[in-house]
Amino acid sequence: MTMPRRRPGRPRRDDQRPTRDLVLAAATALFAERGFDAVGLRDVAAAAGVDVATVAHHTGTKAELYDACFARVFTAEREVLVAAGERARAALAAGRGEALRALHDLVDVFVDFLEDRPETTALWLRRWLEPHRHADLDQRYAAPLYALVEELLAAAAADGALVEPAPHVTVRSLVWAVHGHVVALAAQDGSGARERREFRAFVHRFLDGLYPPATP
Repeated sequence: MTMPRRRPGRPRRDDQRPTRDLVLAAATALFAERGFDAVGLRDVAAAAGVDVATVAHHTGTKAELYDACFARVFTAEREVLVAAGERARAALAAGRGEALRALHDLVDVFVDFLEDRPETTALWLRRWLEPHRHADLDQRYAAPLYALVEELLAAAAADGALVEPAPHVTVRSLVWAVHGHVVALAAQDGSGARERREFRAFVHRFLDGLYPPATP
């Protein structure tokens, strides 16, 4: 029996994930490591084990591929944050204690997400090194998640569960703190268990300090 020949120059694929997922995973890792300008479609093709035509077929131009990488991490992040946000919103009616506990859980979900997917932090940090390039990505893939949590804090304040005069500042401060934590983990040689433990304790102290019990 004669086996079909592979086309010349086509890398061998051992990964059985759908081709588009494979390409986006490879591209996300490369853009996170090198930034937009230093990555070409051929680099992505080589990393994914496919040819350049396959990359272009599934994702289009390099700019479209870059956008698709952000859309991919945004979709995963939104899924976990929306679920945690809904739980937090349901807790508001139970008073300050339950509302604050739900906010602690929401922050834990966000920290877990970025610890498990450090390429998300690296991808965004590369983008933010050039704040005026690809700024539309922020509007599509960062602003909606910020707004989700900002609206939750505003609702908690309106219900009297906590006092929050500047939810946008609070959310951005926490986001940057968690990204910094992920960078610190990446710089360590060991497991980072102590860093993980101490940072988790810090963000909980931070929330408790922001929203102390009301004075009688």
